[in-house]
Amino acid sequence: MRSTISVSLFVFALAAASSSSAQDPIKVDAKHYKVELENDQVRVLRVTYGPHEKSPMHEHPAGVAVAITDAVVKFTLADGKSEERPLKAGQVLWLAAEKHAPENLSDKPFEVVLTELKTKPAK
Repeated sequence: MRSTISVSLFVFALAAASSSSAQDPIKVDAKHYKVELENDQVRVLRVTYGPHEKSPMHEHPAGVAVAITDAVVKFTLADGKSEERPLKAGQVLWLAAEKHAPENLSDKPFEVVLTELKTKPAK
């Protein structure tokens, strides 16, 4: 009986650790992410990075981003692959849900307004 309880507690702890690996950028990187508005439908984040600043791995649900400044951002994805994404001020982007660690490759700060959807998008 004791070993069953121990195994159950271990499995529960492992599941909790796995779900905590799905990190909210506000919790893991408040320096770069600020909530501007939140309700039951969306969360709007202001994202600001200084030159060459990085963020730890975190994730976002699907959403829409509006680039406020030009930038080139390197995204290291959960599988270890990375890609550079250029942004132009005023550009509007649809973003699928993603886990990543961004890095500003530019010598200038960049800013993006990101609207995260709380409901599942239509297919």
